[in-house]
Formats: sequence, structure tokens, C-alpha cells
Amino acid sequence: MTRLTVDDVYQHIRGVCFKTGPPGTVGAETEWLVVDAADPVAHVSGERVRALVDRAGPPPGGSKVTYEPGGQLELSSAPFDTLDGLYTALGRDVDHVRDVLAPDGLALDGHGVDPVRRPRFQADHPRYACMRDYFHAGGFRDAGLAMMCSTASVQVNLDIGADAPDASRRWRLAHALGPVLVAAFANSPLRAGRRTGLRSSRQGIWTELDPCRTLPVLRDGADGDPAEAWTRYALDAQVMLVHTAEGEWVSDPGMSFLEWLNKGEPAEDDLTYHLSTLFPPVRPRGWLELRMIDALPGPYWPVPVAVATALLDDPAASRAAEAAAEPVAHRWAEAARCGLSDASLAAAARACFTAALDALPRLGASCLVPLVEDYAHRYVERGRSPADDSPHFALEDRT
Repeated sequence: MTRLTVDDVYQHIRGVCFKTGPPGTVGAETEWLVVDAADPVAHVSGERVRALVDRAGPPPGGSKVTYEPGGQLELSSAPFDTLDGLYTALGRDVDHVRDVLAPDGLALDGHGVDPVRRPRFQADHPRYACMRDYFHAGGFRDAGLAMMCSTASVQVNLDIGADAPDASRRWRLAHALGPVLVAAFANSPLRAGRRTGLRSSRQGIWTELDPCRTLPVLRDGADGDPAEAWTRYALDAQVMLVHTAEGEWVSDPGMSFLEWLNKGEPAEDDLTYHLSTLFPPVRPRGWLELRMIDALPGPYWPVPVAVATALLDDPAASRAAEAAAEPVAHRWAEAARCGLSDASLAAAARACFTAALDALPRLGASCLVPLVEDYAHRYVERGRSPADDSPHFALEDRT
């Protein structure tokens, strides 16, 4: 088996994680808490949900159904050439799962963090047990368990870019937009029945976790080669778990990937697995994963997908977004705490939504304009996010 060098890692990341090509596809992943409509405080067995969904057969829109360690249900779309195609297919699949669960008294609930229930670990795959043990050993037990078992998001997947300069531009813009997206879609002011003081407790949980694998890759105004930055990040990160040739799973072997590399032990499969255990808010996987958005209530899950896609894919919207996001590009903490009650984040969000709404018809996604407009009128134009629907925040003075 061929062992890796640092140069091999860089070449893998450049050729796989940052593989460029003509932009034009979009995908999304929607995570949902599953609740008992008659008793929202009760935990719902993941086995019960899985049995109901499996019995109904594959979702009609082709989405993949998976489950997080706390029983959260995830629907992952295929990549689509158009936003309206994604919206139609994934929306059909969300409705399908809702219809499957409803006769059994269960419902999909859109919050970034479970607002009432404490984390309950339900996973049986050894990968998740190793992940739980890693966070526990590193002093991140509460945040790790909450992240795994109590959080839910809307993830947007967009192409890397047409060529290296375009990939670099999109990489920088996705990072700059991160705080704006956290603030505009903050929807987790409660955690396990208590107010946290944050609009996005989900973002707060990620901030509390192991910083070598959850901080943004691009920070402190750094520029340069995205592949080089991701390579450094991956080499410096601690190895979370190792799947041995004998089939054993080993948690927290106590070394960075670079240290493991210097021992001459890891192979390319080990690198691929290591990269899958890194969770920055923008993660390159042959496409850009935007991972910082809270799960949303009711019909609003398509809004961040539409907004992010328009801002990265439409040239005019991209220019407007770059100008709007640059002054707030590093306000991650303020975005989590204040949402759009922060005046600078609110101004950036208004400019970004205006640009996105202008771009959506050019992207052939006019069908999404009414929903994005509704969200903008209800929240963004008023300096609010869904977290502000909580009475606790509704009574606060604006900053």
C-alpha cells in the first residue's frame, strides 16, 4: 500500500477537493428534528422513524435519507442544474417524509438546536461512538454531544468554480458571507429548554467544539491558494479516529495528521476519511459546502439555498455581495449572539437579499422570488431573524 507524503496530500486536495469546472449545479441537505406532535418533549426513537420511512420506499424526488446520531432526519438532494429543479424535487421529498410520519403522530421540526429535549445518543455505527469519545476526551463532551444529537441545519452545496481564479473568488466570498448567513437565518435561541443568550445556539455549539476542525479555514484576512490553506488545516488537525485494517475503530489516537504522516502510516483512504471529520463552516469536497445555516421553520428551508446560490453564481449579485459582506466578514461571534439586531450585519443582509432577489430571475428561478421576498419582509428588512420570534428576544432593545 502506497504511503502518503505532504505533497501527496496537497495534490489530492487540489485535484479532488478543489477540482474546478464550469459552475452550474446546486445541491442541498436539510436536517430535521423529529418530534411527537402530541408530546414534543418526548424523545422519538430513531428506529421508529427509520421503519416508517423505509416502509414508504424511496422519496420521489431522489433525495437520500440518512440519520444523525440523535435521530435527526436528513434529506440530501442530488446536484441539480437549476435552482427551481432542486426546489421542486427536494420540496417533494420533504413533503413525502412529512406525509409518511404524520399518520404515526410524528412531525418534522425546523430548529437549529432542539429547543426542549436534552441530547440522546441513538447511533449504532462505531464511527459515531468514536466521535463521541473523541470530543469527551478532548474536554468538549457537552458541546460534542449537543452537536451530534441536538443540532440541525440547511446545507447548501455549490460548485468550486470554473478555474483556479474563480475558485479562489468563490472561496473568499463564501467565507465572507458566513456571518451574514448565520445572522439572517439564526433560529436556535433555546437549547434543552433554556435560553442561551444567542440567536444561533447552533453556531455557538460549533464555536465551543474542537477549534482545529471547526474554525473557518479562511480567517484573519488571509488570502492566497485555497488548496494550500485547506492542506495546512487538514495537516494540523488532530486525527479523530482510525479504522484499522483489522476492522477496529480507534478513537483519538493522539496525533495530528501531519504527525501520523511523518510516521509513514496513513494511506489515501485514511486522508479521505480524515477530511470527512473536519467541520469548518465552508468545506471543500469537490464542491463548496456551506454548513453554517440553522434549520428553518415551515416553508423557509429553500430561502438560504436560493440566496446563497444567487450570490455566488450570478456575477452582478456576487459583486454586490462582496461589497456588502467585506465589512462583516469576521463577525461570526456577533452573528451568533445578535443575529440581525447587529446593525452592520443587518445592513449587509439587506444588501445581499436585494442582490439575490434581483438575480433569481436571471438564474431561471423566478418561482422562488415570492418565498424569498416573504422571508425578507418578515425578517431581514426588519432586522430580525427567526430566533426573534421567541418572546425573550422580541422584548430586547435593538443594537
